[in-house]
Amino acid sequence: MSYSALAVLAVLAVLVVDLAVLRTRMVTRRVFWVAYAIVIVFQLLMNGVLTGLDVVTYEPAAIWGPRIAYAPVEDLLFGFALVTLTLASWAAVNRRANTASRRGLDTRTRRSSTR
Repeated sequence: MSYSALAVLAVLAVLVVDLAVLRTRMVTRRVFWVAYAIVIVFQLLMNGVLTGLDVVTYEPAAIWGPRIAYAPVEDLLFGFALVTLTLASWAAVNRRANTASRRGLDTRTRRSSTR
């Protein structure tokens, strides 16, 4: 499977996880897109440095070709998938903790027994 196909598959899989599995609907929130805009600036900066200085190179046949700040668009797709999965997972865990707290369950972590 090509790098490009894996990038698209990663985005689709994360969208399914966000919308159908975890049901956080992260990608439907304005706050997500504002946060992602901040992340993408730094992703483009670092990707631009790494690919612009040829620290990381890509086989031209393995990518679609279009680049943004030296970064192949596939890198942006993978970055989107990683950020979205992380934030959706965090939101889902936080939601479960808040639900447990509202039900009166103890959600505090225990002290280490090595102390």
